[in-house]
Amino acid sequence: MNVRLKTLGGLGAAFLILLGAANGRADGVSEMAAFSVFGKVDPAQLAQSDVKVMRSPTMNSPRLVSVQSCYVTPRSPAQEMAVMRDWNPAKHRELKIFLHSDLPGSPGPNDFVALRKAPDNSSIGDLVSKTQKLSPDLQISQEEAKKLSTANAAGGGAMPGGVASFWMNLLAGRARAFATGGSAAEASYNHTGQNIRANDELNALLREQGKVRGQFANFLGGTGIGRGTGSSKPEMYWELLDVDGDGVLTLGAAYRRGSGNGPYQSADVLYYASGGYYVALTLFQMWPVNVGGRPSTLVWRGDFISSEQLASLHGVERLASESAMMKDITKAVTLYRRDTSSAR
Repeated sequence: MNVRLKTLGGLGAAFLILLGAANGRADGVSEMAAFSVFGKVDPAQLAQSDVKVMRSPTMNSPRLVSVQSCYVTPRSPAQEMAVMRDWNPAKHRELKIFLHSDLPGSPGPNDFVALRKAPDNSSIGDLVSKTQKLSPDLQISQEEAKKLSTANAAGGGAMPGGVASFWMNLLAGRARAFATGGSAAEASYNHTGQNIRANDELNALLREQGKVRGQFANFLGGTGIGRGTGSSKPEMYWELLDVDGDGVLTLGAAYRRGSGNGPYQSADVLYYASGGYYVALTLFQMWPVNVGGRPSTLVWRGDFISSEQLASLHGVERLASESAMMKDITKAVTLYRRDTSSAR
């Protein structure tokens, strides 16, 4: 699957960011080895190599998949967090992010006005066609579906006015719901004929990875992703991207917090998608390390996706899909490291 998580690209990131565990300040290499798929790594060697990417343990649900990666960057965790926040993956066409925009705390339809200028390509054409037909493939609620007038959705151009207005209002409503109630407040995808809830999917992703969930245990408070105990205010955003050739609108939120010169944790969640996948989550843990006598950061990244498309894959097909996801993450992290190699 060609899915991107915002903070570093790939499948486009988050819900809660809290301080790292106390023992993380002592030995990040050992801590990473304890909860991840990687054994003890050599930061000096990792700093000179490509990003390491591995599959996570197999999950019980066939529609869930997870990949982990690790790498080293030439700056402190505090600097790394700032650089991650500022990096814009949308400038790389190969990551297939057509539009990206940050959102205020209480978004309105006008915060999505850039949608009217969507590029004219086959991916956008697919999204427009599905919208005009009210395709069952659209991941919207039955109430949201009632708000689309097929007459008003007609028209020419890459994104007809009626189609753009429908999505601008839908995205604004869902973003406001998340800002006030987290993922538990999101309407289900019941227009599809199923009853898929973002909050259930996000919690399932973490339930399936016990060691990772333990490492990020402080993220699990509250009634839904985005409302955990001690969570900071989210940095909200929206995107229009390509997922396996289809145009997909998605909403995300990122949270981050650190402890000066100690370890940092961050997370990035895509809590709504118009199609392609149900939800996606990226978690980051960053530890200070010394490489060649200068401050550096050991970064662990975990990518988690829930998608109905994965449920139908078995054997070689599923392995191929996971391999494609690993390649996407490798590409995104490689571009990030290249772009930010001189940043401090």
